Amino acid sequence: MESPSSSPSSTRSEQYRNWQELPRDVTASILQRLGAIEILDSAQKVCMHWRNVCKDPSMWRAIDMRNHEDLDTPFDPEKMCRHAIDRSSGQLRDITIEHFGTNDLLNHIANSSSQLRRLRLVSCYCITDEGLNEAAAKLPLLEELEISLCSFSKESLMALGRCCPLLKSFKLNQQGFRWPHIEWDEEAVAVAESMPELRHLQLFGNKLTNDGLNAILNGCPHLESLDLRQCFNVNLSGDLGKRCAERIKSLRRPNDPTDDYEFDAEIDDGGSFDDDDPSGMSDIDYLSEGYGYYEFSGESDFSYDDFTDYGDFYDFGDYYFG
Repeated sequence: MESPSSSPSSTRSEQYRNWQELPRDVTASILQRLGAIEILDSAQKVCMHWRNVCKDPSMWRAIDMRNHEDLDTPFDPEKMCRHAIDRSSGQLRDITIEHFGTNDLLNHIANSSSQLRRLRLVSCYCITDEGLNEAAAKLPLLEELEISLCSFSKESLMALGRCCPLLKSFKLNQQGFRWPHIEWDEEAVAVAESMPELRHLQLFGNKLTNDGLNAILNGCPHLESLDLRQCFNVNLSGDLGKRCAERIKSLRRPNDPTDDYEFDAEIDDGGSFDDDDPSGMSDIDYLSEGYGYYEFSGESDFSYDDFTDYGDFYDFGDYYFG
């Protein structure tokens, strides 16, 4: 006798599995592919099983808070970040904060995460030299640091290097430009004098000169990769270029392609202030420790708590925005 064919409902049940039946470690592996914002704002609200997985401290060993500055969100990313850090229960090893952040938040990271190995700060305009120095003093195990589209002084970078003797990878990236013409070796000297264990260094858009590059080669004898894209004051012809080629396994030159660079790599080639500025100001002599103070050599008149109430429907697991 012929066996009855499978019903449509049983066929569907075989095709579609219940996500709640996945092993906990598999669920955690899937959820960890999301960023912290997506986990807190969406994923943990799907079901109690996912919520419980999302509360496990092991889920928060890496926190990615790549917040877009133009993203219209109903929550405060800094307060959400604090909550994610607290969930890690001291297990945090890797954190990215982007387009937000203050000295208080950085200090909270340092106080809560003495085992931190990797820190990325991107467009964190409200973090000061003092805030960076205070945090660095509490992060002796830091191995990788990225500071992109932020500005800190030479003294602050040197203090950071001294406080983090295990630092192997450092990225200090700015927007590249040719004009106004600025030569500035202070950051390169800070790297050379305080980060002798570096293996990887990226200085995208930096204003260092050949002198600064020579200082880095002298002070960082273990350097294996060096990214000098859009460092337009560096000339790698002659002996310096030969020295880099012999010493550095992976060298990105000032005019190399930028296709794989994460941020905006458009160059401002507008020309010199001598030609374009009606006030008669000449090209800028760069004097300060940050990119904020300039002296013009031509004549000119130029002179120098709790979360806010978003409502209970923004429930981040065991934590309420409101």
